[in-house]
Amino acid sequence: MDDGAFAAAARKARRRLPRLFADYIDGGAHGERTMARNRDSFAQWGVVPRALRDVSAINLTTCCFSRTWKLPVFLAPVGFAGMFHHHGERGAAHAAGSRGVGMGISTFSIAPMETVAATGADVMAQIYVLRDRALTCDMLARARACGITGIILTVDTAITPVRERDVRNGFRHLSRPTLLQMASLLNHPAWVAGLVRGGMPVVGNIDAYTTARNVMGQARDVAARIDPTLGWDDLAWLRENWQGTLVVKGVMTPGDALRAVDAGADGIVVSNHGGRQMDPSPAPLDVLPGIAAAVGDRIDIMLDSGIRRGGDVVTALALGAHAVSIGRPWVWGLAAGGAAGVAAAIDMLEREIRDVMALAGLCDIGSVRAAGRNALWRF
Repeated sequence: MDDGAFAAAARKARRRLPRLFADYIDGGAHGERTMARNRDSFAQWGVVPRALRDVSAINLTTCCFSRTWKLPVFLAPVGFAGMFHHHGERGAAHAAGSRGVGMGISTFSIAPMETVAATGADVMAQIYVLRDRALTCDMLARARACGITGIILTVDTAITPVRERDVRNGFRHLSRPTLLQMASLLNHPAWVAGLVRGGMPVVGNIDAYTTARNVMGQARDVAARIDPTLGWDDLAWLRENWQGTLVVKGVMTPGDALRAVDAGADGIVVSNHGGRQMDPSPAPLDVLPGIAAAVGDRIDIMLDSGIRRGGDVVTALALGAHAVSIGRPWVWGLAAGGAAGVAAAIDMLEREIRDVMALAGLCDIGSVRAAGRNALWRF
């Protein structure tokens, strides 16, 4: 798979991680055509160079979801990140905070949301609506109590589809590791040494909601409780029970975007879950212009899935996004080098965004969005 600017970190991460977790990061649903489409969609666009413009100062400051970030990049919520490096979600949050960007805390975070929020980073809590609404309400109360002011409702996971790599490796399908899995884990001593520093890992963010006592068992238990009947009335219920910023992630049609607006959402994330849910699916970049045209300036839009280069970010902004979110790139950085690896991934993307904007004669995010398609070339 094309790892873009993050290829070196991805290679190092794959060497360092047991196959069980490397394939979890890399894999997608069914035939993984959607993952390929997510990248191919960006190859259809170029950013037009503009000459003789004053680009001595490039300002990447971005306003999105009632937040101000130093660049238009957000670390998407990624489950089990604490299994990839002992710095875990807290290390990633430290990196995000040091670089002035936001981060989403996965429901399936190894570190509880309370410890991640305590880093002082600008974090938002990912929320799945569970069959037992009392558990969802408890997660909302926990978010409020630890100072989190924004949540991300993920709506494209009514079921978990077949992910062939995970099936082969027994990820989530087994309540405890097999002998073959244990051998694979122990064959990565640096990873093991880091992990054992904190004792036996659990999915700390949901530990109180399950009686299972290991990561795979906990994940399987709670994932089975995600409510497959979730509908628009439930979004209205969530809006009534959450007074902070509410973002809906997994919107892929103009109609759904408009319904999210009508239900009181403050923002949407145009996303196909990185190719991990519907396969085949359109790429988010393909549907972004239509969604942006439908909602106008009524709501902020983030583009997720397939971002690997600074040019990808500029393209998404020009087609209607206010910011982008990255998943695999920051996780590869974490797995390869801990918190420093996440910071390096953010820095690399920032450099490329600056390069592309300067060569396109665009000095700030507002000018990229104002230029729109005029800043781009369709191949």
